Amino acid sequence: MSKAIYEIVDELPTNNMTVRVLKTLDFVVPGEWNNLVGFENTIRTVTGETDEEMIQQIGDRAVHLFNDKSQGYQRALWLYQTVDSSDSALGAAALANKIGKKVSFLGFLNKITPNPDKAQAIDLALKLVTELVAFCQINGIPGDSIGDFVASLGDYSGESLMRMAALVCLDGLIPLGPDFIMKVQSSLNNLSANELENNGTFNNIKEAIPGNNTSNQLNFIGESFDSVTGWMSGFVQDKDVSRQGLFDRLSHFIEYSEDKLDYLAAFLDMTTNYYEHTGTQTLAKRLIERAVAEI
Repeated sequence: MSKAIYEIVDELPTNNMTVRVLKTLDFVVPGEWNNLVGFENTIRTVTGETDEEMIQQIGDRAVHLFNDKSQGYQRALWLYQTVDSSDSALGAAALANKIGKKVSFLGFLNKITPNPDKAQAIDLALKLVTELVAFCQINGIPGDSIGDFVASLGDYSGESLMRMAALVCLDGLIPLGPDFIMKVQSSLNNLSANELENNGTFNNIKEAIPGNNTSNQLNFIGESFDSVTGWMSGFVQDKDVSRQGLFDRLSHFIEYSEDKLDYLAAFLDMTTNYYEHTGTQTLAKRLIERAVAEI
């Protein structure tokens, strides 16, 4: 890691495409996410501490924990960053100056290639596995603890719940439609180890996925996804979230035509890094909570 954790948290954007899209998803998990940025600000918010000396102590301890390679924090952050950066960042800079105005992405269509359903399904499954493995790293438990992860999903709140909501909405419903869970399962069931090895995102994060070879890792990805299908389908049902509802909300600041919906998913992939953004926030909170407990 070339940057200190406090710099990474200080540099989280306060308003970009990622932040706008996540704010738009507030209707799915109302009031769960506020865009907490800045390391000292995060310490104050998480602990309620006002004493400057204490804040400094907590910050120092959190930095020490993050820098300790025997802990899983650096690896978790790397996972969040890596799984997101596999989405092409094309056009993000060009869009940055349009924030606040309505963005028309029709001009981008010649630069965007929508993922075929299979690639999109693998992408969703890999993001989910990233969440599971990062959760294990942050909590210091073995990386293949599927049961612990599934049990913890019921307690997800704040930016962690927002990250899962965005996964369901932006990587599930929008590109794949209401039966996205079946599509992912079917894609994984028909996937060969060779095909998985040709996937760029998998190659970027495979060293962190449990299993001593690709075919075992493919099984682990399938098991991980199967274990959360109940949570995902329950989430969609409880929140009454639909593809159309998402389009209606997003169209407030992104212009597109209804027949280009598969492009919308590619566009959002290209211009947002919600995994890295909310993952950094989760990690900062856990570090600070642990630092306080240890002081």
